[in-house]
Amino acid sequence: MERITVDIVSDVVCPWCYLGKARLDLAVAEVLDEVGVDINWRPYQLNPDYPPEGVDHQTKLAAKLGGKAAMDSAHDSLRKLGAEVGIKFDFNAIKIGPNTLDAHRVLHWAGFEGRDVQNAVMGALFKANFEEGLNVGDHAVLADIAEGCGLDRAVIAKLLESDADIDTVKGEIDAAAQMGVNGVPFYIFDQQYAVSGAQAPDVLAGAIRDIAGMKAEARKTQLTGQ
Repeated sequence: MERITVDIVSDVVCPWCYLGKARLDLAVAEVLDEVGVDINWRPYQLNPDYPPEGVDHQTKLAAKLGGKAAMDSAHDSLRKLGAEVGIKFDFNAIKIGPNTLDAHRVLHWAGFEGRDVQNAVMGALFKANFEEGLNVGDHAVLADIAEGCGLDRAVIAKLLESDADIDTVKGEIDAAAQMGVNGVPFYIFDQQYAVSGAQAPDVLAGAIRDIAGMKAEARKTQLTGQ
């Protein structure tokens, strides 16, 4: 069985990224018996200028989208798409628009414990923000999420109070920008092929199968010398 790696550039306050994760989960489940898929979450900040305490989310987003009516319309569309993949978006519950740098630090640390742990933390961050209206910029909330996914709460809390890995995370965000990433979610398959946007599960499954097929063919060519 071929294995491929999918690096997903994403922000935890991006609804399309949450949708993209759910759709990718379905795609991975579809190809489970054909291709092994390793997922890494990479940082991106939609609102890097937000202060550590966050902003009034509803007011800020309405202004960004051109008014409350436009915001409500966008949310209605996302709710319908989310319902198709099991996401219960509750946009009205979101009061604080956070700075997500610390959330990305937690994801970075979760990665040291394994891809499954990091993936679980990402899912929990999305759910906390979009379904529970929790402030994912708050250290106590982040420690709760980390602990719930099997990380050491005391260690995570202590790291959050420090400047640990801030430069590392910012460096990754800068690297993504230099690669041309200007919107998320952004999928990078085997560090060679890119797909932008929350694509449908069948599109993602097709991409996984195609890339796995190319890898298998390349290996066959190397072995046979043809």
